[in-house]
Amino acid sequence: MGLRHVDMNTPEQDAVRQSIARSIAAAVDGVNALATCFSADVALSRSFVDAVELIAQGRGRVVVSGIGKSGHIGRKIAATMASTGTSAYFVHPTEASHGDLGMITSDDLLILLSWSGETVELGNMLTYAKRFNVAVVSVTSNADSLLARNSTVAITLPKVQEACPHGLAPTTSAMLQLAVGDALAIALLERRGFSAQDFKVFHPGGKLGSQLLLVQELAHSGEAMPLLPLGSAMGDAVIQMSSKGFGVVGVLDEEGRLVGVITDGDLRRHMSRDLLLETVDAVMSHKPRVITQGMLASAAMELMQAQKVTVLFLVDDSGLPSGILHIHDLLRAGVA
Repeated sequence: MGLRHVDMNTPEQDAVRQSIARSIAAAVDGVNALATCFSADVALSRSFVDAVELIAQGRGRVVVSGIGKSGHIGRKIAATMASTGTSAYFVHPTEASHGDLGMITSDDLLILLSWSGETVELGNMLTYAKRFNVAVVSVTSNADSLLARNSTVAITLPKVQEACPHGLAPTTSAMLQLAVGDALAIALLERRGFSAQDFKVFHPGGKLGSQLLLVQELAHSGEAMPLLPLGSAMGDAVIQMSSKGFGVVGVLDEEGRLVGVITDGDLRRHMSRDLLLETVDAVMSHKPRVITQGMLASAAMELMQAQKVTVLFLVDDSGLPSGILHIHDLLRAGVA
């Protein structure tokens, strides 16, 4: 069943647009309030930094918990940390009270989320943390709350207006909690020097996995590369271009370094009756476009599109060719 478009000029539809606009504005105002407080409030910025240091220096895992919407945000925070180099998982506070506390060791660290800071379900986790000396980072809007007072580091967020007109459904507040979690995860990522290659280890599948492939994983090497030495006849170059199927041939100097490339376009520009009698030296482009082995496949795709080419040679630090990559290789791998 297709989407039925409605008249956008009715009072009902205008009310819907205004509601959406208010919700978006409330979210923007909330994030701006957090950014302003972070810049102006030394205590708030200090708590962020202390939390990052506490997590980074920890020997165990990060255990995130919260109830209701805070719990949903907590799951996302744990997932983001786990995928960016910080070992983390989510424990539901109710399940924790029924045995899952046994998953938490004194080497671990708790991140507890509660907007009010008085969430009853987190009480047993606080008691357990105090008993076994488990560090606690809390994210709340109430510095005087039970949660904040019993935390190793308390991140106290500014009180903001919920998008919900009744001020009941956690909306803007949930977005601020999410912003805090993302900020901590990225700060930890950067502090540890977590690279794109490290990221790939945790994201081998799907679209993201294809974007993190390296060109050397997709390139053709060895005998598959169409290569000839300087001084070779153009007749041999045409055979190489046709037999290897890339529409190009690389030209090597005496040390085996790539010093030129001949493409279909070069053939057309030098087309004459005597073309096959020429040497590759006279026809080749002397400044071939190349890529390095450590380049991401997505970056190679952007380069091909920007330079309007379909084939690139891979070279090492010495200029020796190590592979050849066609845009079709990228497309087959899902890089786009």
